[in-house]
Amino acid sequence: MSGISVFINMIMNILSDIVLLIGLIFVFLGMLGLIRLPDVYNRLHTTAKIGTLGAFGVMLSILMRAGFAPIGVKAIAVGLFLLLTAPIAAHMITRAAHRHGVGLCKESIIDEYGEARER
Repeated sequence: MSGISVFINMIMNILSDIVLLIGLIFVFLGMLGLIRLPDVYNRLHTTAKIGTLGAFGVMLSILMRAGFAPIGVKAIAVGLFLLLTAPIAAHMITRAAHRHGVGLCKESIIDEYGEARER
């Protein structure tokens, strides 16, 4: 029995490392988007979507590594909280920026908020 549990533990550690690597790649892409994208709207979109996926991946990796110990439960609770709140917060910040007159980049074609305000 101990040989099987060691094998399962090794597989879980490898899967945890893979999920952690995927999460870190998403976090890196979010940081790269924050630096490279032209305006506040594109930056918020990138950081909200990719950063949320990255943070959730890291928290899921912690859960896989620690199991349902208190740290694993806390990690998945934080991950779910980020998954639910970060996109909504980014949307509200984007809407507030648009209402306060922060301009779009010159390459932007569609301004749905501006069209909705004109109606």
